[in-house]
Order: sequence, then structure tokens, then C-alpha cells
Amino acid sequence: MTTKTVLRAARRTFVAGAAALLVGSLAVPSFVTPTIAADGPASVADLAQGLLGAVVNISTSQTVKGSEGPGAVPMPQLPEGSPFQDFFDDFFKNRGGDKDGGAQKVQSLGSGFVIDAEQGIVVTNNHVIADADDIEVNFSDGVTLKATLVGTDTKTDVAVLKVDPKGHKLTAVKFGDSTKMRVGDWVMAIGNPFGLGGTVTVGIVSARNRDINSGPYDDFIQTDAAINRGNSGGPLFNSVGEVIGINTAIISPSGGSIGIGFSIPAQLASGVVDQLRQFGETRRGWLGVRIQPVTDDIAESLGMATAKGALVAGVIKGGPVDNGTILAGDVIIKFDGKDINEMRDLPRVVAESPVGKAVDVIIVRKGVEQTVKVTLGRLEDGEKLASGEDGNTDPGSGDDKAPAVSTASVLGMTIGELNDETRTKFGIAADVTGVVITDVTKDSAAAERGIQPGEVITEIAQESVATPKDVMDRIGALKEQGRKNALLMLASKTGELRFVTIRMD
Repeated sequence: MTTKTVLRAARRTFVAGAAALLVGSLAVPSFVTPTIAADGPASVADLAQGLLGAVVNISTSQTVKGSEGPGAVPMPQLPEGSPFQDFFDDFFKNRGGDKDGGAQKVQSLGSGFVIDAEQGIVVTNNHVIADADDIEVNFSDGVTLKATLVGTDTKTDVAVLKVDPKGHKLTAVKFGDSTKMRVGDWVMAIGNPFGLGGTVTVGIVSARNRDINSGPYDDFIQTDAAINRGNSGGPLFNSVGEVIGINTAIISPSGGSIGIGFSIPAQLASGVVDQLRQFGETRRGWLGVRIQPVTDDIAESLGMATAKGALVAGVIKGGPVDNGTILAGDVIIKFDGKDINEMRDLPRVVAESPVGKAVDVIIVRKGVEQTVKVTLGRLEDGEKLASGEDGNTDPGSGDDKAPAVSTASVLGMTIGELNDETRTKFGIAADVTGVVITDVTKDSAAAERGIQPGEVITEIAQESVATPKDVMDRIGALKEQGRKNALLMLASKTGELRFVTIRMD
């Protein structure tokens, strides 16, 4: 055996040994072996086969003027008698760029699912069918049916359609309990990505209660199951084939899946669907308050141990609590037995409550918890009412005694008496009461909070103020109590209220 032959044999022995060691080092320890059989089947073929028939493609078309179509090219303005006139007339004819503004069809594709086979009810996203002139539902076996619109809800991006159940044998799926889903649970998405037709993808629940600032009731389920363009309106299933979400949005720089998709939870969507089916519109509960977050500073100034709940910044005139049940400055920490941990929790739980229901609301008022009974109004009526009023509530006048000082300087603000002269100077409405801020020192604590001249201090630490002396006295009292922050309720020139906290050290 030559020296080269010996070296080759030794090299082969070394490589084989190293490979064996490498394979051994990559072996999955038994204690981390995923329990696929329990939470997510090794094969989802049986599950998918039973669900594909209920998932549909939504095809819409809309007639728009040529100049409004995507990629439309305007008709060039040529000199009269130009030899190129005939050429351009032929080129732009029926292309949406002709000078007569010819119309063209714009089509789009999305997804949906059948929830009632007997009635022919199909659920999808509102943005899938928005502004559509014609809606068609395409089934997995190739059958296409015309659809009519039952109702839509822009706030949750849900739409309900109806097809003729006699036109095709329908397969339906049902909503499941999305509140039972945990991070790590297996889920399956079925939809129509990029117009390819029914496509199945599998992943897990990546997160819950996501707020992506798409609407007032954001509470999305986040998943890494591949969701792409065209999946909108399609269902997200749990491991037993129940719909626990409606696929609605993705985060992606390219439009393709990068493992961050969002679904409307069934708990929210099912109630909206029921209302749209019954009334053709939503009928949400309404409390009639304007709210803002409870920050650490605000919590401290109110004597709360932790920052939680929703701070009432104003009460809508004519609303359900315009009888003094709830006041500006109250912090709502529980509504109808449900904890309000963040400001965004309140609008959702109120909206999910029936109109006319009497509920118990736990509030913190001046550091003391108390329970009040409220009968809910209807949000849709309240929105009209709120848009027509200034949102101001009477915070209380002062003692109406003569002020000891006409102006004062405190916490980086120059404050003065609110009289006819200052009302005219700053354009302050007649029904706004309190102490006017005439100047704000640059780089002061007040300036950092965005306080502007012309705003009016109506309350400090939930006590009404009417004169500069009242303000000075309240600030002094808070300092004596060891408070580090002063909670101010400010009114804008038109009367809209907001709360700010200012450091006093």
C-alpha cells in the first residue's frame, strides 16, 4: 500500500468519524421532542379535506372611470390636425385614458367561508368587497354563484354575504371559542393567496391581543401560518376544524408572508356576524365617555397603586352617563365583571355589550373605588350625537369669590383670570370655566407636556378651580401631601377636555 493510499484511507476514516459525531450532536434529546400527535397531527390531510369545501374564493369587480384605474395613462393633448392623432386615438381607445373618460372593470380576489349551508351565508373581510359592483363566490369544485351583500362593519373589517343555497350543495363550518387559544397552539389557514385557489398552510398562534392600530377594537390573533395577499377574509382553524379567526392583515415589505399574520378573533367576529345577519348593521353598546390612558404619573396623582383602567376625559352631553353617574376624572377599572387593564380594553367590552343592558361599572373616584349602575345606549346613535357637540361637561364653578390675585406663575405657566378680555383674546367659548393659561415657559414642565397658551385649567387633582389663587392653593396642598405630580384637567378653547400630569419637584 502506497503512502497516498494510506493517507486517503485515514482521511475517509476521519471524515466518517466526524460525521458520526456531528449527527450525534444534532440528535434531539427526548425531553424536547415535540408532542405533535397531541396538539397538532403529523398530517393535516384529513382535517383539510373536510374543511376545503367550506372555504371559498371571493371575486369582485368594480367599474371605474378610465382615469381612475390603476396604471391608467392620460390621453396626450395634441395640436389640432396633428398627424399622430389617429395613432393615439387607436392606442388609447378602451384603455381608460381616452378623453371621454371611458370606464373599465377592476377585479380583485379574496377569501371567505360558509357558516350557514341552509341560508347560504358567507363571511369575509369588508375590504375584500368594499365598493364592489359585482360579487361572486367561487367554490373549490369550480362552481360559481352570485352573491348579495347582507351587511358590513368597517370597524372590525367584517362583511356578510348571501348566495342561493339551492344553486350548490354547501358545506359549512362553525365559529369556535378563540378565548381558549394559547400561544403555541396549532392553527390552519385556508385561503386564496395570489389567486392560486384553495391553499392550506399550517402554523401556530404566535401571540394574542395584538393591537396594530387598524381600528377601535383591535384584539388580533397573531400567527406564523403563511398568510399572503388573497388570504384576506379566509378562516383560521383550530385543530378540531373550528374557525377561531378571520385572516385579515399581514406585516410584510414585499406582500408575501414573513410569518407575521393577523386574524380577527372569533369571539369578536361572531357577534358582529350575528348582528349583521339579524339587522343588516351593527348595534353596539355605548357608554358615552371620552377616555385616555392611565399613565404612571396619572395613577400616582390619583393615589392609585398601579396604572390601570381608562381615565374618563369627558362625558358626552345627552349620553347614557350624562346624569352624573360617571364624571370626568373617574378611572374605570371594571366593566360588567370584566377587568379594564388598559384604555383600549374598554371600547371593545362596551361595544360587545347589548344596547339597553344595565351593567355594573367599578370606578376610582378621588382615590376611592365605588360601583355605579349604567344603562348602555347605542353606539351608532351616540356617534351622531358626539359629532354634534363640543364634548365639554360642566366641571363646576368655583366659590365665586373675588380673586386675591389676577395672575400668577406656577409650574412653568403664567395663569390668569378667565374674563371677557381673556376670552376674546384667546377665542375661548362662553361655556368654558376655570383659569386661563396665558403663557408657557420654554423647556418647563408644562411645555414638556404640550400645554399651550389659551388652554384653561378646570380642575387640579379632581378639584375645581376658578381663580389663580385656587390654583396656587391646590398646588401647595398637593406638595404638603407629598405628591410629586399634579393632575390637571385642561379644556381647549372649544371646551374639549384632556388630562395631563406635571411634575412639581
